[in-house]
Amino acid sequence: MDNRGNDPITPAEVAKSKDEGLFDDEKGLMGTETVAVMRADKGLAIEGEDANAQADLEITGEDLLEVEDKLSSMSLERTFVIMQQLQKMHQHDQNFPSTVLERIHEFLTNPEVATHPHLYEELIREMKLEALLVTENSPYAEVRAVVENTDDVDMPSSTIRVWFIGVIFVFIGSFINQLFTIRQPAISVTSNVAQLLAYPAGRFLARVLPDVGFTMFGSRHSLNPGPFNKKEHMLITIMATVGYNTPYTDNIILSQYLPQYFNQAYAASFAYQILIGLGTNFVGYGLAGLFRRFLIYPSFCVWPSSLVTIALNRAFHSESEIPVPGPFKRMYSWTRMKVFMFAFGSMFVYFWFPGFIFPALSTFNWISWIAPDNVSLNNIVGGVNGLGLNPIPTFDFNNLTAYSWNPLVIPFFSTLNQFIGMMFGFVMIVAFYWTNVYNTSYLPINSNHVFDHTGKAYNISRAIDSHGLLDNTKYQAYSMPWMSAGNLTIYFWFFAVYSSTISYAILFHRHEISMGFQGLWRQIRRRGRGADEEDDLADDIHVKLMRSYKEVPEWWYLIVLLIAVGCGMAGIGAWETYTNPAVVLFGIALALVFIIPVGIISAVTGIQVTMNVLAEFIGGSWTPGNALAMNYFKAFGYITTAQAVYFSNDLKLAHYLKIPPRHTFAAQLGATLVSTFICTGVFNFQMNKIHGVCTAEAPFGMTCPGINTFFTAAVFWGTLGPHKLFGSNGQYRALLVGFPVGFALPIIMYLLRKKFPKVQWLRQIHPVMICVGGLSWAPYNLMYMWPSVPLAAASWLWLKKRHLAFWSKYNFVVASAWPTAIAIAAIIIFFAVQLPEVTFEWWGTDVSYLGCEGVACTRLKVAKGSYFGPEPGSYP
Repeated sequence: MDNRGNDPITPAEVAKSKDEGLFDDEKGLMGTETVAVMRADKGLAIEGEDANAQADLEITGEDLLEVEDKLSSMSLERTFVIMQQLQKMHQHDQNFPSTVLERIHEFLTNPEVATHPHLYEELIREMKLEALLVTENSPYAEVRAVVENTDDVDMPSSTIRVWFIGVIFVFIGSFINQLFTIRQPAISVTSNVAQLLAYPAGRFLARVLPDVGFTMFGSRHSLNPGPFNKKEHMLITIMATVGYNTPYTDNIILSQYLPQYFNQAYAASFAYQILIGLGTNFVGYGLAGLFRRFLIYPSFCVWPSSLVTIALNRAFHSESEIPVPGPFKRMYSWTRMKVFMFAFGSMFVYFWFPGFIFPALSTFNWISWIAPDNVSLNNIVGGVNGLGLNPIPTFDFNNLTAYSWNPLVIPFFSTLNQFIGMMFGFVMIVAFYWTNVYNTSYLPINSNHVFDHTGKAYNISRAIDSHGLLDNTKYQAYSMPWMSAGNLTIYFWFFAVYSSTISYAILFHRHEISMGFQGLWRQIRRRGRGADEEDDLADDIHVKLMRSYKEVPEWWYLIVLLIAVGCGMAGIGAWETYTNPAVVLFGIALALVFIIPVGIISAVTGIQVTMNVLAEFIGGSWTPGNALAMNYFKAFGYITTAQAVYFSNDLKLAHYLKIPPRHTFAAQLGATLVSTFICTGVFNFQMNKIHGVCTAEAPFGMTCPGINTFFTAAVFWGTLGPHKLFGSNGQYRALLVGFPVGFALPIIMYLLRKKFPKVQWLRQIHPVMICVGGLSWAPYNLMYMWPSVPLAAASWLWLKKRHLAFWSKYNFVVASAWPTAIAIAAIIIFFAVQLPEVTFEWWGTDVSYLGCEGVACTRLKVAKGSYFGPEPGSYP
C-alpha cells in the first residue's frame, strides 16, 4: 500500500498499474456501467450513476449524453493529466464549481485510485466525464448552456446582406445615439435592439433577393447565399455593438469649441476632429488583437455579458428544442423563442408603468414618504438623495442595470462581493458624514458634484483665467473645492481598486498569465509546422474549431494600433492644444500595464475596472494647471484600456459563434469607421446649428449634462490638480491610503485561503469586486445594488443548483429579453410622449420627490454670509 498520504498520483504510476493488470481501462469500468435513460414525449430523465454524476459535476442530462459515448476513448492516464491541469487552472476560479474541485482533489490525492480502481469506479467515471467535458466542451455550465461546441465551416458569415444591414443599422444607431447623448435625459439605441431587428431584416432579404453574385479571390459572393443564419446575425450584432458607442471625442470637441467652456475656435476643424476621433476610436483594437492569447482563447475567459447576446441569437436560430425538467416537478417544452417573446412582451408592457405612468415604482422610496422632511431619516433611506437603505427600493428592472451589468448574467459571487464592498462604503459614508470629517455635514451626503465653502456648486470660472488656466489670486479669493461623503468614499475605493487589480492578478491569475505567454511561445514555435498535438488544456474546443479559419496576423492589429497612434499624435501636435503629443503613448503605456489584469478580471466577473480616475490623477499631476492637456491624458489613458476590453468581449462573441476572425476584424473596423464619421458630422451639427446648445436655454433638453461633468472634471483635475487635493498640503491626502489598502486586500485573502483551504466561502471572496462595490456610490446608492442580490441568488444559487437544465435553457434568454424590451419601450416613450412634452402628473409621479428627496437636505447649515473650512487667502 502506498503510504505517501495526499501526494498526487502520477501518470507513470497509473500506466504501471495498468501494465501489472490491476485494471482494464477500456473494459473494466465501462463494462459495469448502465445508463438508465427514460425517454417520454416530453423529455428525458437520468437515473442511477448518471444522476450522481450530474449532481457531483453540475451537468445537465444533455451534457452527459453528449460525452457518455466517448468514455471508452478517455484513458485513466490521460484523465490524471487533465485533472492535474484542471486543478491548477481553476483552484482560484470562482466560476468553477467547488464540488468538482473537491472530487478532483479526492481523485488526485488518493493513491488507491490507481492501485485499486475497481473500488473507485464511480469516482473514476466522474473524472473521465469531467475530462471529456473540458476537452470536448466547456468547464462552465453557463457556457455550455448557450454556446455550441460544433461548427459548420461552410456556413457563410461576411455576406453582402450582412454588410448592407450592418452599415444601415450602424448609420441609424450612431446618428440617434450621438444626437441624443447630450440630451437630459439621454436616449440611446442599444445593440440588443439591433440584434432583435436584424433577424426580420435578414429573413426578408433572404426571401426577396435573387441568388446572383460574383467570384472574388476564389470565393463566391451572392446577394442571397441561402437562409439567414446565426453567424450573419451575430456579425451584424457585433457591428452594431461597436458602432453604437459614441466616440469619446464628443466630450473633448464640444468642451473645447463652445464659448461657455474653453472657447477654442480651432476645434471646429473637421480634420482635427477626425484625427482625434480615429485616434481614440481605433487605439483599443490593436491591443485587443495583440492580447488575444490572454483574453480570448483561454476557456476561463468566459466574458459573461457575451452569453446573453448568444442566448438571444440562439433563440432565433435554434433548430431543435429538448424538453427539460424544471420547477414544480414538470417538464418544460417551451422553445427559447417562445420564452423570449413572452418575457419581452410582458416587460415591454410593464415598463410603461415605472417608466412613465407610475414612476414611484421605479424609485420606491416608501420609507421617505413617512417623513419626507426628516433630514437624518432621508439621508439614510432616501433613494434619490440618500443612501437608499431600503428592503424594497424599486420595482424597475432597469435600475438593476444602472451599473451596466445584468444580475441574471454575471456570476452571483460578483454581485455579492460588490454588495459587500458597497456596505463597507455605506459605513464609511455614515462615519464621514456624522462626524463632519472634511466638512461633509454641510453638503448633500451622496452627491457626485463639487462644492465651494458655502455649500453651493463649485463655480470653476471664479478660479481660472480666460485661457482656462488656474489663477491663484482668484482661487485664493474664492474657495477650496469640497466633496460629499459619498464622493470621498468612491475616491478611496477607486485608489484601492487599481492597486488591488495588480496584486490580485499576480497572486490569483499568475498561472493563467503564464499560460498565455507559453501559448504565445508555442504558437511561434509551430508556425509553418502545423498544429501542436500536445495534450493539455491551453486550447479548448472552441480554439480548436477556430483553427479551421485563417487567423488575423498580429501585424494587422499592430498596423491599426500604429495608425491610431499616428492620428492621435497628429491631431494633438498640429493644433494649438498646449499638449505634448506623447500623451498618446502614455495611454498605450497605461494600457500595457493594466490590460491583462483588467481584461482577465472582466472576463471572469463580467465587471470592468475603468481607468478614468487613475488617468485623471496621473494626467493632472503631470501637467498641473492645464485642463486641456489633462483631457487628452484622460481620453487616451482611459479609452485605450476600456476599448481593448470592449473589443475583446466582441472578439469572444465571434469566437463562440465560430465566425472567421478576418470577417470579425473587417466588420469591427468597418463599423467603427462609419460610426466615427457619422458621429463627427452629428456633433458638428450640434455645435453649429442648435441654438444655445449645452446651456439651460437649449431646445429639446440639449443641455449636455455629460459635457458639463466632463468640463468640470477637466478643470477640477487639470486646473486645480491632484496636488491641491491629495498633495502634501491637500485636504484629502489621507484618502491615498486606499492604494496600500487595495494592494493588501488580495494578499490577505490569499493567505487566508492558504491557511483555511477547506473553507469554501473564502473561495468566493473577490477583493477586486469588493473594491468595485465600494466605489459604486455617488450618485448611485443601495437602491441600485441591493435588489440585484436576491434576484441573482434566485437565479444562480436556487434555480441553477436545483434545476440546471431549466436554468441553462431559459436564464440567459430572459436576461436578454428584459433589457431589450426596456430599450424599445424607452425609445417609444421618448418619441411618443416625452419629446412632444405630453404631461401626465398625479401622486404616483410626484411622491418620490417630496421633501429631502426633491432637494437634498444637509445635516449642518451654513449661515447666511458665512462659510466653512479655512479662511480665504490661506488655501494651500
